[in-house]
Amino acid sequence: MDQDVATIRPDNMFDGGDLDCGSGLILLIREAMSSVPEGGILEMRSREPTVADDLPPWCRMSGHEYLGKSSAEGYTRYFMKKGAGADEEEAALEEDKNEARNYQWRLRARVTGHLKSTIYARNFSFEIGQPASFEEKDAHPSALEYLFGALAGSLTTGFASECARADLEIDDIEISLNGSLHNVLAHLGIEEGDPSIKAVEITCFASSFDDEARIKSAWQRTLERSPLYATLAKSTEVTARITIV
Repeated sequence: MDQDVATIRPDNMFDGGDLDCGSGLILLIREAMSSVPEGGILEMRSREPTVADDLPPWCRMSGHEYLGKSSAEGYTRYFMKKGAGADEEEAALEEDKNEARNYQWRLRARVTGHLKSTIYARNFSFEIGQPASFEEKDAHPSALEYLFGALAGSLTTGFASECARADLEIDDIEISLNGSLHNVLAHLGIEEGDPSIKAVEITCFASSFDDEARIKSAWQRTLERSPLYATLAKSTEVTARITIV
């Protein structure tokens, strides 16, 4: 415990789950701080270790007073006193929101070999193989496997974050996904037809002894907040179910 924070009674509290300060947590802190009066105290709960290093300097730069932290079972409680300059903070919140609304994801793609393209995004790259393959092994995943993998990965990560923010204890999360096209031969250029995705079946397996209704509610929120799921569900048949084991 940094200082004696055991007796603090916060004016507002929210759970940041496992988000770090670069993944939208600062935006959530500013949103929660907007309902705290000047001189009032905000408690933020987090399961992300890097917050301990990143939060104090952010408070100093934002004009808030970092009061300290205390450990609880499975998470850390952080306490911040709201500083003066509510107008500046409100402006910063609106600026953060506008930047988030207008953010664009950028990448480049180049052919870098036989039946191979390389994608360059931010500080990393990954390789995509041939359009479709029915072999058991290939050097690189296909574009469809990346798409389906991105969907499944966004749901597992998103669901874990939703459970953390809801203070749900989940031992393991795994998703099984099956995807099919209307006509894969059209995709391969063998015949005319519809190459679009026909159906996607998603089953999430969550290992937990926690409340089943709350877990299912967190799963539903995950689906509603997933850009990939929301987009695909508008254009194709997507079924998503959860099994708690």
